[in-house]
Amino acid sequence: MLYLSLKAVHVLSVLLWVGGMAFAHFCLRPAVAALDPPVRLQLMQQVLQRFFTIVSVAVLVILGSGLWMIGRVAKQSVQAGAGFSMPLDWTVMTVVGLLMMALYGHIRFVLFKRLSRAVSAQQWSQAASAQGALRTWVGVNLALGLALVVVVYLL
Repeated sequence: MLYLSLKAVHVLSVLLWVGGMAFAHFCLRPAVAALDPPVRLQLMQQVLQRFFTIVSVAVLVILGSGLWMIGRVAKQSVQAGAGFSMPLDWTVMTVVGLLMMALYGHIRFVLFKRLSRAVSAQQWSQAASAQGALRTWVGVNLALGLALVVVVYLL
């Protein structure tokens, strides 16, 4: 029961993260494109601040629940006298997930910090540049997340 509960929380956290990136990339960003740069950049900075707080929790949940589930299966296999070899889909999920988390760290702690500093200083061209870099790397992370969902959960 605990395993299934953690798996559900794990999958829901992935959906929240990937779905949030899709919403921001395909719905929010185009909708605010018509706003003047100061308004648009301040709005995006505030929205992303809230989103990144949620994603930070989701990433920790994904990492913790994933490690726990792998560890539990490995422990049960060893206790049963069988060796543990991680399945290919779990390996792919782990490697791509860790890559996505590393990219998220760069997005959150480097690029978003750059955006926030520029918005606070009302340096709109630097803020726009930081927003552009954020958009690019969120797009990369979104593509990785969608590919991972297709490969692991649908095949």
